[in-house]
Amino acid sequence: MRRGRPGAPPRGAAERTLTSVGLNGVGANGAATGDAGTEDATAQSKRPVELSRLWHITLSVSGAEAPLREVRRALEQLAHDHPFLLTSRYANDHAEIRYWEEARDLHDAAAVALRLWGEHRSTAKLPPWEIVGLEVIDRDTYHQRIAEGYGPPPASPVGVHPF
Repeated sequence: MRRGRPGAPPRGAAERTLTSVGLNGVGANGAATGDAGTEDATAQSKRPVELSRLWHITLSVSGAEAPLREVRRALEQLAHDHPFLLTSRYANDHAEIRYWEEARDLHDAAAVALRLWGEHRSTAKLPPWEIVGLEVIDRDTYHQRIAEGYGPPPASPVGVHPF
């Protein structure tokens, strides 16, 4: 089976055909397909490798007031459960969590960040607050902001601290 535009082969390429592989080396049309392992390996070696990147996440949550001692304990538990957290700042009605996430793209990093609070709510006994802000920036943008003197300073000291 040939895919692509009808007519001449793609520019810069010799005639290539793609064959669907069924069970036992038999194609969808019932014909033998040859050495499927070689074809699969060749096709996979030509695919671009999707590399993951580091994304700096700032997650802001807020809600009804909770005792400061409980908020601190919950954020410390979250940091223990999710060891990549850099720093958390908190008050009795809001908190900010900053950390690095490894993901393929911004969409994946944001999706993981948006699940973080809800997924750890019961295990860390987090307050029933809602996510009110999310910032996801790539590593280069983070370092550029720091170098230009704007944006949040590097997370130090690492840990859980009051605002």
